[in-house]
Amino acid sequence: MSAPTTRLKCPACGLDVVVAAAPTPPTQWFACPRCHEPIPVLAPRELPPLYSWEALPGLYPMFPRPRPPRWRARRLAGVGLVGVVVLAAVFAGVLGYYAVLAGGPGSFTVSGTVLAQGSGGRVGPAAGAQIVLTAEGGRTLTTHSASDGTFLFTGVPAGGDSLNVTLPGFSPVVVLAFASPVYSAGTQGLVVTLSPGPVGNASTVALSAFPDLETLLASIGGATVLFGFVAAVAAYAALGTRRADRPALGIVGGGAGLAAPFTLYLLGLDAIFPLTVAATSAVAAVGAFVVALRAVELAQSGEVPAID
Repeated sequence: MSAPTTRLKCPACGLDVVVAAAPTPPTQWFACPRCHEPIPVLAPRELPPLYSWEALPGLYPMFPRPRPPRWRARRLAGVGLVGVVVLAAVFAGVLGYYAVLAGGPGSFTVSGTVLAQGSGGRVGPAAGAQIVLTAEGGRTLTTHSASDGTFLFTGVPAGGDSLNVTLPGFSPVVVLAFASPVYSAGTQGLVVTLSPGPVGNASTVALSAFPDLETLLASIGGATVLFGFVAAVAAYAALGTRRADRPALGIVGGGAGLAAPFTLYLLGLDAIFPLTVAATSAVAAVGAFVVALRAVELAQSGEVPAID
């Protein structure tokens, strides 16, 4: 047996609509097909005509008129989603600029000090240590440490660098550094400590999370695309969440903004752009506000079914 239908008039635009109310919950909301405003309907508890107010007007107690979800909540959610769109688009543009800047030409210096561990654990400057720098692309530069253990390379191209430090009687040390216009690691003030040991007992120290320039550009480009995707999802949700029967869209759009800062952590960019990571917390805060707002509205009114 199908649910009984009820004919009513939309209080907002006056359209005559026919709805089929389910037995539960008592108060249900139906979206007007013309203006999309929610229409409250009290589900019947008895078979007709017993539930008719005209037949038995004193059968049911008087209840206050049910109020539809407040349009202000939808408006606030829409404004929050617009904020997510703007902020995510701005961060996508900033990261895109960094990607272009990182891939540009550049010349850098790599400097540091070589120390040697002597008898009794005493550490002092290592003079005459050989440092071989292999830059990205295979270019090789060689120098020796001065009397105070310092060394300097100039004209180093952007990208990952490998420094092989050797000294007779000591185990070699390989240092992996990185130099670029937007991110550098191990290029200035580098300290390398050599320990007595055989030549074959080499050790490697990685100071950069990115082995080459291509990996860095891929991470920044991936973050740019993901922030653009967050902006697109939030924009679609902002357009759809204005309707009272689509509160779930606001949750989806707000959730996209809430997850935006984790993009930088997953791609290893939190150490490179700490200020950007802190700034994206604004996107997460606005996204969390929209999720909470629409979730409360959805819990209070329930999903609005379509009109027959």
